Amino acid sequence: MALLEFQDIECPYCGEPITLALDASAGSQRYIEDCAVCCRPITVVLEVDDNGATAVVGYAQDDA
Repeated sequence: MALLEFQDIECPYCGEPITLALDASAGSQRYIEDCAVCCRPITVVLEVDDNGATAVVGYAQDDA
């Protein structure tokens, strides 16, 4: 299982793809990361299951 992986998501504001560096070693987490294109804050939700598989979703600040 790779603890650091990169995944693209679509910015919920501008729609541009951005690449996130995900650190699954801390387990599931929720944090704010600014879009590299439009600089608006994205709430990133990273879920890590018991097998180490990850799923990530980005929400606009008002949607999270």
